[in-house]
This record gives sequence, structure tokens and C-alpha cells, in this order.
Amino acid sequence: MDHTSSVKFFNRGPSPVVRLVFFTLLSLLLLVVDSRHQYLESTRNVLSTVIYPLQRLTALPPILWRGADDFFTSHARLESDNSTLRMQHSEDGARLVKLEGLEAENTLLRNMLGMRQRLDLPMKVAEVLYTERDPSRHMVLVNLGQADVQPGEAVLDSTGLVGQVTRVHPMLSEVTLITDKDREVPVQVVRNGLRMIVFGSGKSNELELRYAPINADLKEGDVLETSGLGGTYPPGLPVARVTHIERDPVYAFAHVQCEPVTGVNSQHWLFILAGLQKLPPRPGEGEEGSHGKAHKPARSAR
Repeated sequence: MDHTSSVKFFNRGPSPVVRLVFFTLLSLLLLVVDSRHQYLESTRNVLSTVIYPLQRLTALPPILWRGADDFFTSHARLESDNSTLRMQHSEDGARLVKLEGLEAENTLLRNMLGMRQRLDLPMKVAEVLYTERDPSRHMVLVNLGQADVQPGEAVLDSTGLVGQVTRVHPMLSEVTLITDKDREVPVQVVRNGLRMIVFGSGKSNELELRYAPINADLKEGDVLETSGLGGTYPPGLPVARVTHIERDPVYAFAHVQCEPVTGVNSQHWLFILAGLQKLPPRPGEGEEGSHGKAHKPARSAR
């Protein structure tokens, strides 16, 4: 093979400088033509449409990174905010419960003050400290002792009669509730003034109106208040409300159930009445001994 054939075989065309100048001039020409006549607008649109998915694909990693960063940042912030809100909710709930307790206590004290002004009797405020452990006895212990109260004094709350002081200790006093099976209260029907006696049934929140004649003028819903008979309780204190009446012609008395108008088992503050006027004893009770002595000489004279 001769030298001329080898030169033709390795011939690569124009030099790089020539090609650079050529394509530069071509580019400038295309720019001028496109700017003047907009010949390449359609070509540009086609190319932009073709390469748009590639552009979106190349822009996807930064978008995903920012999204993930925002997600984890927002998640951590939400967890922190939720924790703060839960703690604040618990604190607000505790404050609300305390506020409701104070509001109920203020309402109770206002009602008790109204009761005190209405009765116009000396009263002492007592706090319930203990309740009786024996379920068959309905009794509470209050924080007033021998220096403050005496056995037999009436006990009430802001709505009506609760019970009676039955035993006094040096620092505490026992209050037997009207629902105790050994308690009885002289009452009268507010609607018609009918006088009767209500007894404790030994059951929580239940009283019995015993010995009511079968034809007695009683209706369900009648309110019973203290009649003042006996001198133990002042007249006009709400005691109970009639809830159920059974009249059986076979029996001489009706079976009447009542419920206390007061929350005998739920009050924390009570009033103890003092200074009630003592009634003179029944004839034959206080004078029995003197009558017996007066008759002895007469019998001996005979």
C-alpha cells in the first residue's frame, strides 16, 4: 500500500477550528433568523415538550427531599404540640373540677345563709368528718364537740332537715340521719296541714309515712315539713316528698313511701340549731313523782 492511499484512509475532514467557526456562524445565523421571523418557535415547543418529563425527573429528588424533611419536621412538631395540649388539657380539667367544686360550695353556703336568715335561729356550722361504717346505721360525725353542741339539737342543710345530734364527744359529735330506722320526725303535709309522723326506713334515701289511714288525704308529690310538735325540730323545715302510695282495703293503714328532700348522704357542711324553746313536759311525765307522793298520805289516811 502506497503513502497516498494511507493518507486518504486516515483523513478526518475539516479541522476542529474550522468546524468551530462554522457552527458558531450557523448558530448566530439561526439566532438572528429566529429573532426576526420566529421560524424555530414550533421546533422549540416540540423540544420543550419532549424534554419536559426529563426536567421533572431531574427536579424530583430535591422535591422529595424537601417533602420528607417537611413531613418529619411537621410530625415532630405535631407530637410536641399534642403533648403540650394533652398536658394543658389535664391541667384545665383539674382547674375546671376545682372551679365546679368551689362553685357548688359557694352555692351551698349561699343557700345555707338564706336558710339561716329565714329561720332566724342561732346556728353553728359543722363539717362532716366521718361516716358510720356499719351500713345498718345512718350516722355521720361532725367536727363540733361538747363545748359547741348538745344532744338532741336538730341538724339541717341548705334545703331541709338532715337529722339530730344523738351523742356528743369531747371533739366530735354523732348526728343520726332521718333515714336511720330508729328516727321519727313529726311532720305535716304542706298542701293541707295533715299531721303525721315519718320514720326512717333504714335504707338510703328512703322514708316511710307509717300509720297513715287508708282514706288520708295524701297524694304522690306532696311535700312534708316539720310540724314543730314535740319541740325537737322547729316548724316549717322541709323533710320529705311522697313518692309512692299503696292503699289496700284489707289493711287499715296505707303504705306510703317518701324520699328526703335533702342529700342526707352527700352534704359536707351542716347547720346545727341551738336555742330552741323547750316545751313543758306532758302531764303525767314530769309530775308523776309528785302526784305519787301526794296520793300516798291520802291512802294512808284511809
